[in-house]
Amino acid sequence: MIYLGADHRGFEAKNTILKFLKANNLEVKDVGAYSHDPEDDFNDFAITVARNVRRDRESCGILICGSGIGMALQANRFKGVRAIASTDNRIVEIARAHDNVNVLCLSADFLSMEEMQTLVRTFLSTRFSNEPKYIHRIVRLDEREDYA
Repeated sequence: MIYLGADHRGFEAKNTILKFLKANNLEVKDVGAYSHDPEDDFNDFAITVARNVRRDRESCGILICGSGIGMALQANRFKGVRAIASTDNRIVEIARAHDNVNVLCLSADFLSMEEMQTLVRTFLSTRFSNEPKYIHRIVRLDEREDYA
């Protein structure tokens, strides 16, 4: 399952990516926004996608906002979620292969629809390498120390 979410700045792009995913016969769940609301917060959609990806370990997520940065910051607060914001296809490929990234955050402001679709294709088609050194590093990502 692919969980797809966007705030108001990514709303139009999300609807186009949703059609793109469905046209490629991929299982996708749209978690909002369902209407363009300039007052919505990216946090709500990132939290919904992150919770779903954390619960369903075989799934992944795609989030879209103005820069992609806020979505990635919020999603990465969840144990087991590894989100990146990238505008570079090679970075997306390496992040999937080496870091088993499971949430891709896209920029509606800095990417064309063609670029977004290329990044999504790479994200969905690249598999984790499963090398022990990468597994070890990923396990360490979920070690945390909370500061007072």
